Amino acid sequence: MESNQTAPASAYDASEIQVLEGLEAVRKRPGMYIGTTSSAGLHHLVYEIVDNCVDEALAGFCTDIRVQINEGDTITVADNGRGIPVDIQAQTGRPALEVVYTVLHAGGKFGGGGYKVSGGLHGVGASVVNALSEWLTVQVRRDGKIYEMKFARGEVTEPMTVVGDADDTGTTVTFKPDPLIFEDTAYDYDTLRTRLREEAFLTAGLHITVADARPGQERERSMQYDGGIREFVAWLNKNREPIHPEVIYMTARRGDSVAEIAMQYNDGYNETIFSFANNVHTPEGGMHEEGFKRALTSVLNAYGHKMKLLKDDEKVSGEDCREGLTCVISVKLTEAQFEGQTKAKLGNSEIRTLVNAMVSEKLETFLEENPQTARAIVDKAMTASRAREAAKKARESIRRKTGLESGQMPDKLQDCNERDPSLCEIYIVEGDSAAGSAIQGRDSRFQAILSMWGKMLNVEKARADKIYGNDKLYPMIVALGAGIGNEFNIDKLRYHKIIIMADADVDGAHIRTLLLTFFFRYMRPLIERGYVYSAVPPLYKLTRGKTVRVAYSDAERDRVSAEMRGGNPNVKVEINRFKGLGEMDPHELWETTMDPSKRSLRRITLDDAVRADEVFTILMGEQVEPRKEWIERNAMYAVNIDI
Repeated sequence: MESNQTAPASAYDASEIQVLEGLEAVRKRPGMYIGTTSSAGLHHLVYEIVDNCVDEALAGFCTDIRVQINEGDTITVADNGRGIPVDIQAQTGRPALEVVYTVLHAGGKFGGGGYKVSGGLHGVGASVVNALSEWLTVQVRRDGKIYEMKFARGEVTEPMTVVGDADDTGTTVTFKPDPLIFEDTAYDYDTLRTRLREEAFLTAGLHITVADARPGQERERSMQYDGGIREFVAWLNKNREPIHPEVIYMTARRGDSVAEIAMQYNDGYNETIFSFANNVHTPEGGMHEEGFKRALTSVLNAYGHKMKLLKDDEKVSGEDCREGLTCVISVKLTEAQFEGQTKAKLGNSEIRTLVNAMVSEKLETFLEENPQTARAIVDKAMTASRAREAAKKARESIRRKTGLESGQMPDKLQDCNERDPSLCEIYIVEGDSAAGSAIQGRDSRFQAILSMWGKMLNVEKARADKIYGNDKLYPMIVALGAGIGNEFNIDKLRYHKIIIMADADVDGAHIRTLLLTFFFRYMRPLIERGYVYSAVPPLYKLTRGKTVRVAYSDAERDRVSAEMRGGNPNVKVEINRFKGLGEMDPHELWETTMDPSKRSLRRITLDDAVRADEVFTILMGEQVEPRKEWIERNAMYAVNIDI
């Protein structure tokens, strides 16, 4: 019998309220400060320290930064800036160096005049890195002396002392990420190099070196781009065919705010825009992107009408104007208003006005002075407009022919019963045989199966009108329910787990790559939200009598085989390699690849959009030579592939 009697007051009183002192909150909830404790969070620690060095460079006091991976998973970040202040901070009565590394929201970026622009505006970077490190040592060179201080998990272990004389200025930080916090503490050289290259592009003239000093992995790369974001755009377009030779560059200043834009069109169909505020990447855009897009559309339409390239009643849309565009937008401002600690979107409305005015004036002037380039750009937009209309007609025609306007699902889809997208998953399966097994073996309450057959369209080489007319892609677009491109609406997505299930061979890898290219180019929020996965089917089936086990790699095959023999070489374990998903019966497919309690899934992430854009362009684009070079460079990593 239920009772309405209330629990005694002592069940929840002041003793239940916790106050986390110092940096305890960071260690208790690290995800709130660095997003994740996976590899992305591990590397984020380095970026927080580097951001402080870059802020010194933006303030005009730093010209050189060095990042080095050391033996034992430690990192050293050194700069030749002014050095963190070491005198006593009045509010706390402690050395400023200690305050910066032990107090959240402490730093020189809150209006004290130390920095006009700053990416690390929250003032939590150094202290968060300290809190999440097993140990951290910082050395400051200033006033002719070297000051040193040591910490462990955010606590001071050795107070600030003078350890020598200095003939220059700067800060050197060495730290070891805490294995109690992070899933893996091994740093990846290529990940760091890619991010630091971005920083070098964005700060013209800044010299950045990234080095790996681990035994057997010694390598080093220095980067300095005096052309700044002009060189960034040229680099992004290096595997594409530009339709005009020069990179268009614009810059303007209003008060302490500065905006600069570099752009160049290529003969492809994809829009590539990377925006930054105070060198912080803003993947969700914001006011700076909005100002640029509005002005670009307005200027191209005005020029087209003025030069009679467009009829009086003709207009190209923003989407048309950005087809084949590679663009980098970089703004610097004193009071950057980012949305959230992840700083994904810029909210300053005044920067939209600055960027809009700059592009409206300077792009118009450029087009007037460069009529050949202007004609090529407007022609490109007009061709995109015609293709967009063709895509619209193709979409409407297919809907009429198939009755899809009534919400009818494709024949190749075996849907699930659940209607809450967060509980639903869809397997995209290549081949009718594998799909048949998946349909029989699935849990139909929440698992849907979409069968695909043959090679699908390479969207890197096609416009949207070809996509809507493609008999392999269009059923998938309808099944997912969220549209594509500018029409994509994540709120209409019917499944929050989209699982690519293809064979573990070359053909399967090709199918996965084609699908991922499609998702990246036309449904990127799926990857950004973490909704796309790759199933990991087993490679081997091992049998001893009635005992059956599977292995997902050669190493696991050998280990499982040894376990099944139990140390007895005379016991025979039969080992069969799965030839493909279609060879598995429904029970095997469920047990090994579809049962949520046993299966392995690889989540497809988008940690680095610049790198992803480059790889998809190389692998799936028109130019053969970059693809050949990439394959030759990475062939050593391709092992155990069926050919």
